[in-house]
Amino acid sequence: MAKKKMPSVIVTFQEKGISAIQRSERGILCMILNDEALADLVNYTIYSVDDIPEGMSDVSKEQVKLALTGYQTSPRKVIVYNVKAKDNVVDYTAVLKVLENVRFDWLVVPGITSEKAPDIASWIKSMRTKGKMIKAVLPNQEADFEGVVNFTNSVIKTATKTYTTAEYCSRVAGIICGTPMIISCTYAPAPELIEVDNYTQEEMDEKVGNGEFFFFNDGEKIKVARGVNSLVTTMQGKGEDYQKIKLVDLLDMIHDDITKTGHDSYIGKYANSYDNRCLLVTAINGYLHTLETEGLLEKGQNVASIDLTATKNWLESNGLYTRDELESMDEITIKNANIHDNVFIHVELSPLDAIENITVNCAVA
Repeated sequence: MAKKKMPSVIVTFQEKGISAIQRSERGILCMILNDEALADLVNYTIYSVDDIPEGMSDVSKEQVKLALTGYQTSPRKVIVYNVKAKDNVVDYTAVLKVLENVRFDWLVVPGITSEKAPDIASWIKSMRTKGKMIKAVLPNQEADFEGVVNFTNSVIKTATKTYTTAEYCSRVAGIICGTPMIISCTYAPAPELIEVDNYTQEEMDEKVGNGEFFFFNDGEKIKVARGVNSLVTTMQGKGEDYQKIKLVDLLDMIHDDITKTGHDSYIGKYANSYDNRCLLVTAINGYLHTLETEGLLEKGQNVASIDLTATKNWLESNGLYTRDELESMDEITIKNANIHDNVFIHVELSPLDAIENITVNCAVA
């Protein structure tokens, strides 16, 4: 007998009913500090600079303020956890275990070393595989993964300070978290900066192609070059859309919203009849239509339906019907079949990107 697992909602992407889809809070930033002035694993929730604890070191306070600067808005909140070094070694194992059960969207680890950054990238990958759709901003990490933003500027100067790449990741994470879902962080200005690396147009194009997030000087202001993550290698089911921070954020929001509603309003609360499965489909379609009206999805191109193929595969693999029997059955009979505690739903999405490439062809008479 197969081993039973915890109930789950699995949401996969391929390019308000009885319980409306609940919207999750977005733009929540988690920050892991290494502050000797704070207790190990102590945590704070910070909404504004007024909430920054007095006991923090000046370095930590600065990092929180960098994050809170944001872009169009500030991050909704910054959740801070502290890890104290032991024998001059910082071990993130314990705090990452805690964070598995903490709700947030983006992670940043100010001042993280080049030796430890790959560990955070690997953890992000493992969490997303488990359905926890979080992302991180890390310095100089060619993770080739949609959940990691690879920040690469080496020259970062304000009027009063020069930052390392790792130190300025908090500002980058704050910009991303402060970007409304309807737009991207491409060309987001950083008015406090007075100098960054100089690049030719060809060099900038190459860096964007390599999945690098960086600031550049356009001659008037310093701003974000392109809102991309570190994903470079595309594949079937994970195309160019997954290279955009905006679109991955949108897909993650849809995943989280449907998952939360499934957990809170459906799992264990209804008999698994075809009628009740249709109620969930109706709720998802209502949610998708709301996203269309908000300008997040292309109108008329998003639909949820009972996944007939997955249902047939389950019925066959569990020995309830042969393939020949399934092929001879009409759709409504298959949809009404007893599939025990499973619900199979297929969702087609057409997410809207932001305007980022403009071509104007002028004809001169």
